[in-house]
Amino acid sequence: MARKAPTTDIDEAKTRVSSRKKVAVGVPAVVHALEIAYDQMGVARSAQTLLRVNQKDGFDCPGCAWPEADHRHIAEFCENGAKAVAEEATVRRVGPEFFAEHSLADLAGHDDWWLGQQGRLTHPMILDEGATHYRPISWDDALHEIADALRAVQPDEAVFYTSGRTSNEAAFLYQLLVRGLGTNNLPDCSNMCHESSGSALTQTLGIGKGTVSLEDVWNADLLIVAGQNPGTNHPRMLTALEKAKSRGATVIAVNPLPEAGLVRFENPQTVKGVILGGTKIADQFLQIRLGGDQALFQAIGKHLLEAEQTRGDVLDHEFIAAHTSGFEEYRQAMADAPWSEFVAATGLPLQTLRRVGEAVRTSPATIVCWAMGLTQHKHAVATLRDVVNVLLLQGNIGRPGAGVCPVRGHSNVQGDRTMGIYEKPSESFLAALDREFAFHAPRAHGYDTVEAIKAMRDGTVRVFMAMGGNFVSATPDTTVTEAALRSTDLTIQVSTKLNRSHVVVGRRAIILPTLGRTDRDVRGGVEQKVTVEDSMSAVHSSRGRLAPPTHDMLSEVAILARLCALTFDGDADAPQADWTALETDYARIRSHIEAVVPGFGGFEGKIDKGRTFVLPNGPRDDRAFATATGKAMFTVNPLEYPRIPRGRLLLQTLRSHDQYNTTIYGKDDRYRGIHGGRRVVLVNAHDIGALGFAEGEVVDLVSEWQAPDGATEERRAEEFRIVAYDTPRGNAAAYYPETNVLVPLESVADVSGTPTSKSVVVRLERRAA
Repeated sequence: MARKAPTTDIDEAKTRVSSRKKVAVGVPAVVHALEIAYDQMGVARSAQTLLRVNQKDGFDCPGCAWPEADHRHIAEFCENGAKAVAEEATVRRVGPEFFAEHSLADLAGHDDWWLGQQGRLTHPMILDEGATHYRPISWDDALHEIADALRAVQPDEAVFYTSGRTSNEAAFLYQLLVRGLGTNNLPDCSNMCHESSGSALTQTLGIGKGTVSLEDVWNADLLIVAGQNPGTNHPRMLTALEKAKSRGATVIAVNPLPEAGLVRFENPQTVKGVILGGTKIADQFLQIRLGGDQALFQAIGKHLLEAEQTRGDVLDHEFIAAHTSGFEEYRQAMADAPWSEFVAATGLPLQTLRRVGEAVRTSPATIVCWAMGLTQHKHAVATLRDVVNVLLLQGNIGRPGAGVCPVRGHSNVQGDRTMGIYEKPSESFLAALDREFAFHAPRAHGYDTVEAIKAMRDGTVRVFMAMGGNFVSATPDTTVTEAALRSTDLTIQVSTKLNRSHVVVGRRAIILPTLGRTDRDVRGGVEQKVTVEDSMSAVHSSRGRLAPPTHDMLSEVAILARLCALTFDGDADAPQADWTALETDYARIRSHIEAVVPGFGGFEGKIDKGRTFVLPNGPRDDRAFATATGKAMFTVNPLEYPRIPRGRLLLQTLRSHDQYNTTIYGKDDRYRGIHGGRRVVLVNAHDIGALGFAEGEVVDLVSEWQAPDGATEERRAEEFRIVAYDTPRGNAAAYYPETNVLVPLESVADVSGTPTSKSVVVRLERRAA
């Protein structure tokens, strides 16, 4: 029997702290996952659902985007995948009676955990201007309200956000709706996570995606895992690292915090993992200072170039001559770079930097994996260009066991971008869209996430629509973002669960409940399937099996097809399509995708019977690079790293273990030893004393940011308990979304515009007695 939804918020006064774990997963992870599954779904529903996760005849996990092997275990899911499934397949319900009981003000007073735990949304709801409560509205009336609002505004007065859980089919229709309205205002969650990766890789390699496969990870000689925590964020990656280790691979972990998943992994699917102590993952742990990763990769590059001078057998000269440009400029820049700067920036001794350089030098095949620890800094794009530089030196692009591996979070965030969810689309994509749908798509670039918030703040956006996600809790500068959304005329949320974006709204608001990955989707009397793309460019189908929360609930595809029909029918200048046919047969959407997006030829046959196919990738497939020079590009990047003012700390925002992005599954972060609360700040013990505080003291976090006009701006997050933790001196960490309020809207990465959530200058401020 599933448990009822909680009636109270997290009581931060009950937060407990224990020692951090030095092993990840194992039997405790299985037990915890099943506890949450049973709480949300009950025993029978849990078994029915979990055994179909990531199976060829089942549904794609709504959690991370780590790929599946062709041969799959009967339990092809991890702890946090089970939590994600349980959250969606819960038997708890949020219907009209819930909204009648709870006013908007009441809902706004609850924390993110309480909101998410209430259950699945069941009926379309509308908040009228000036009303205190949402009220139910019919599907037809809700969709007509939205279509009328979209037709009433100028194209750039509307913004359309997308979460990475949207299917390929829904994403394709969504971008078609938006471009049919005449705008490219398509911000998405990529803008806040891997936009820096896409910017750096597109410039240097000609494609904004990784260049490796799962088999490459298994067969790599050296894997550098930088700025990520796979034990929490994508635990199935640990299985791949374990397999690589069994084949003799070396793993180097680079992170300011020691993370349990990169220390030791107890695989619950093996005897070794259950009773024999598991597998040591990281052969070296580099406890780097926040923002020092660019210096690390420049140090590796400098070491390789110096070793080439003395040995003559380090670089892949044939690859460099045939497939790269800019080598001499890079070589000279590294010759001029002082080792002392690398030591200062990384906080690592010279001998450690040399040791890592030697590991790279002696590796026949190297992969660098990374996540937000590298992408959310001002100099993130430069850092990732220097990652590419290191790999190019030894020809580690386009051969087995080698390449770049940006590890995506949401399960289809990469697929969304492939389908055209992008504010700066290519001309080739738009031209293909024009031909297929007989209209002229807009060419002017639209707003990314930060630009969209600024436009709402400045009063130039009247309608905001989100296809999934939790925009308010995912974005930076929370106070500014909330005020920006409240200034709009209408906010629209297409969602499975209640979240903070449903209570921070425009003058009017509409909630459209929708099917999730676990739900059976029957249209036109036929059971439909959708597709997703994983972190490694592999596309496969997904089909839910559970009865939907209500009999008339619409899928994202159906919602969008009906909106297109209401908005475009009879308009000769709009996209031309049989919208009813697209709603009732998703294969017709895939036929359009096949005509527009390269690599999808024979789409339907390629996904039949659970098959997976891999999209073309020039650097990986043919060592072909669609860059400005037609070759992979070495780049020269001036070294940057944060300087921390005296008496201040550099804060990174991060997830707890009971969390996936903005979804809070529970109150604990057991790997880091935090139990029963979330408002904690992890600080080096020496810094706590030096700053005049005591462990356990409750303080406010105040961020300080130097604005372009020279003024110092401050933002405040209140009541955080200080926890002594193994971090580099001068560095600290705390959970988001609670600390998003500290990240200035204008503080973004150069080139990519990604918020700098991993390098926030803060001071601890004692609270008044």
